[in-house]
Amino acid sequence: MARYRDGLKVATCIFEGAAWHYSVRVACQCGSEEFFDAHGLWWKFQRKGWSDDFRDARRRFYCKACMERHGRKVRPAVIETSRETPRYCFPLPDEREWKRAVNRFRG
Repeated sequence: MARYRDGLKVATCIFEGAAWHYSVRVACQCGSEEFFDAHGLWWKFQRKGWSDDFRDARRRFYCKACMERHGRKVRPAVIETSRETPRYCFPLPDEREWKRAVNRFRG
């Protein structure tokens, strides 16, 4: 369910970001950040059976630079939507699956 900030809707999960045509920004404390296509990322989470809520999704990401530097996985500080062009694109769901999900979202 979306929350509101200054009267505007703010996505709380990957699906909402995809439905509203945003990309997903994943940023680490070290300053590195990556941008993912929300549609493909949502589909990957859906197929794996993972929760696509931003708070739960933090467990599925880690910083590659910090991993090399510290030798352990460092979870991202921020996961949010962005208007930036995505650098990483996963396979998209077929049109039938996407429309079914959008109809559930609107329902």
